[in-house]
Amino acid sequence: MNDNRDLTPAEITNATVVVGVRKVANRKINQFILAILAGAFIAFAAEGSNMAAFNLFAKPETYGLGKALAGSIFGTGLMLVIIAGGELFTGNSLILAGVFAGKVKIEKMLANWGIVYIGNFVGSILIAYMMVKSGLFNSGANGLAATTLKIASYKVNLSFMQAFYLGIMCNWLVCLAVWMSFGSKNIVGKVFAIFFPIWLFITSGFEHSIANMYYIPAGILSKTNEAWVAASGLTAEQLANLNWSTFTINNLLPVTLGNLVGGGVFVALLYWFVYVKNN
Repeated sequence: MNDNRDLTPAEITNATVVVGVRKVANRKINQFILAILAGAFIAFAAEGSNMAAFNLFAKPETYGLGKALAGSIFGTGLMLVIIAGGELFTGNSLILAGVFAGKVKIEKMLANWGIVYIGNFVGSILIAYMMVKSGLFNSGANGLAATTLKIASYKVNLSFMQAFYLGIMCNWLVCLAVWMSFGSKNIVGKVFAIFFPIWLFITSGFEHSIANMYYIPAGILSKTNEAWVAASGLTAEQLANLNWSTFTINNLLPVTLGNLVGGGVFVALLYWFVYVKNN
């Protein structure tokens, strides 16, 4: 047998269970540090994709092209998580495969999720803070700041069910990217496995809880700059509605729940049922 061959879907399922077992067995401090790194990696992807496409977002006729350009860059974040090493909450919804297989205890999975979620938030906020302080939001005559504020405002104004369904579709694709990356034995294969599903999720406009830990706080922190606020064209009411409470309740909560369903049910549960339980 060639050890360098790519894995079949059934083998990927078994490999995912093994990865889940390893993740929950890792020391908690290591989980937390790797989670901070992953949050920062996703935030780098978010700010970089916005930098590339903010001018295209400003016009209806180029909006879709802007999303496609942003999507082509955003996958770098997950590549860093998978290849360089990181713990990402959304990807860790796949630990459920280990729970279904009887290899991971639920309490250990929940502990991992809690530690990683908090660590991801720390890493994301760190990059949001440094972006604000760096002055990069002045780019394009404050155009990047305007886009950052508009994106954040849009996200906190989604209805609960809109955010929930957008979260499901997002992490369905994100976890498929992670899932397929487990099937490749080399870095090039992992890059391609990650690139296309992430490109699709960003181009589609789906909602990722950890990415939103950058997008929305970056907008909230940008409210302190009058020039950036003026460039955004947001009303006083819209600005007032962009705050930590709306971030948490209107977006982070429903998107997180949707992400868990997308990755945990539509990837981990269904593939476990087909390739493990029903085999």
